[in-house]
Amino acid sequence: MRTIKVKGMTCEHCVMAVKKALSEVEGIENVNVDLARGEATFEELKPVQMETIRERIVGAGYEIG
Repeated sequence: MRTIKVKGMTCEHCVMAVKKALSEVEGIENVNVDLARGEATFEELKPVQMETIRERIVGAGYEIG
């Protein structure tokens, strides 16, 4: 299980946007996003470059912290 900090989430819509963005990355499964902690956790079925994850999060309107 991998955990990343996500900045900029303020509501449940934000949670769903981050979850969707990460779920669409090939090799990532079981995405959970915790608004209160500002974290996203997920399993990698194969190694995923951090830059790929960053691009998806930024593309959804948030930042990795």
